[in-house]
Order: sequence, then structure tokens, then C-alpha cells
Amino acid sequence: MGKNIKPAWDTDDGDAFELKMEEWEERDWATWLENNLTFPFAAVREDDNGEAFAAGLAKVGPLSLGHKMDVLALEPGEDEVVGFLVSVREGKHEDDLPLADLEVTPKSDKNFWPVREYAVWFANRI
Repeated sequence: MGKNIKPAWDTDDGDAFELKMEEWEERDWATWLENNLTFPFAAVREDDNGEAFAAGLAKVGPLSLGHKMDVLALEPGEDEVVGFLVSVREGKHEDDLPLADLEVTPKSDKNFWPVREYAVWFANRI
């Protein structure tokens, strides 16, 4: 996708979004993510469900909110609460984080739209 082009679901048109949500609800996300993500890739932790702020750790330790890290692999299975986990590394620190907490930059990266599409679906699935 071009730099200034947004997908049809990423608009103010509620109908387009509702149609995309219906498509996403039927999607086998595990297979789709395996087929559309290329590892490793760089990402920034943009969300953490408020955990970092509640614990006073925002931008303090490795793998925290705002930190850039390498995403190494998609973990098998899906967690009921946080969705799909990915293995990540920042320097010497490795852990598993929710894929929906991450954002890929720049938009020209081939992993940008698959990660964003999953994160938007995950945030709106309920």
C-alpha cells in the first residue's frame, strides 16, 4: 500500500468497518498471521493495557511501553485474555508479549498492515 493510502476499513465509514469486522470474525487468525508475517521484524510497544503506568514502569525497563524491539516469532496458540503472543528481544532481554500491543514502523514495512489489522480487530472484537 502507498504511503498515503489507508485500507477501506480504516475510514470514518461505519458500514465499511462493520463489514470488515464480519470478515475478521470468520478469519482463522493463527493461519492468517503465519501466512502474512515475516520474521524477524522491528516493532514498538505502543500499548500495555495500562500495566506499565499502574506499576510506574512506563519507559523504564526493557520491553516497556515505547521501546523498540525485534519480534522473533509467533507463539503457538492464542491466550484468551491477551490474544496471540510473539517472542520479542530488546538487547539481552527476551520475553513474550501480546501482538496487539505492538506497532510496526514505518508503514512501508510489509508487516505494518498485518499487525495493525490484527490489533484493530483485537481491540474491537467484543
